[in-house]
Amino acid sequence: MTTATAQAHPNIALVKYWGKRDEDLVLPLAGSLSMTLDALPTTTSVTLDPSAREDAFELNGEPASGERLRRVARFLDLARERAGGEPPRAIVRSRNEAPTGAGLASSASGFAALALAASAAYGLPRDARSLSRLARRGSGSAARSVVGGFAVWHAGDDETSYAEAIDGPDLRMVIVTVDGSGKAVSSREAMRRTALTSPFHDAWALSAAQSLDAMIAAFRDADVTRIGRIAESNALRMHAVIQSADPPIRYLGPASVAVFDAVRRLRGEGLDAYATADAGPNVVAICRPEDAADLARALAPLGGVRVAAPGPGATLTAGAAA
Repeated sequence: MTTATAQAHPNIALVKYWGKRDEDLVLPLAGSLSMTLDALPTTTSVTLDPSAREDAFELNGEPASGERLRRVARFLDLARERAGGEPPRAIVRSRNEAPTGAGLASSASGFAALALAASAAYGLPRDARSLSRLARRGSGSAARSVVGGFAVWHAGDDETSYAEAIDGPDLRMVIVTVDGSGKAVSSREAMRRTALTSPFHDAWALSAAQSLDAMIAAFRDADVTRIGRIAESNALRMHAVIQSADPPIRYLGPASVAVFDAVRRLRGEGLDAYATADAGPNVVAICRPEDAADLARALAPLGGVRVAAPGPGATLTAGAAA
């Protein structure tokens, strides 16, 4: 049986992806920009099994079922469709080092790794653009985890919505884990609810596009302070529009807010740091490399702390001409 194994890392968005123009194709309302981490990878193997009648999925050593299994099976159906002929079903085994479904981009690393492993197993193209387009169909933010370092995900159409690398200054992210449990409302459901019920949804879409333009300019100038300010503002705007849904969804809890407040206080004391948070309770502080150790020490009383640097893109580690 053919087996391919790939590894990919989470990415944290500096300009957030929130909302889709097309649910089926996973086309975003606006482009986004992120940093792929050198920490908390997902490792995924895809084994083709000609005798299997259904796909199987194992996550962190446990058989998956329900929507989690269906989501992987739908993704494999897309890979098989692109492969042509009658390719076999697959056994997928995946392990996350990040908490699953807790707002630390485990779905991004998961589907980026799955896209590469499945492409290798089924003989699909493995260039960065093809992989990013495929990963996008499993989880939008996975388009960015295919790319190492900093990545811009273009809104585009099905052919042109993919992530590509962008140059920028060296940054560090101090990850503060205040809650490792899974979210009560998935990002996918929360995006739908926001689009359908928030009176601020259209304003968010316009603001996100403007934030991306400003962030690209800040990256071009290697201006860490502007990068941090834009990222923090963009994150808080995203959480505001999520909370404006009906019924409201609140991902940031008191412990999350305490981290934002601590980063703001440290900034007032002269440490050039900024906070962001994806769709979950955990917070990431952005800083220069030389400030990372001091920032991590200051934030350690508020949760589990880990410093991450820009990391690699998705990598094939075994099988299918790794």
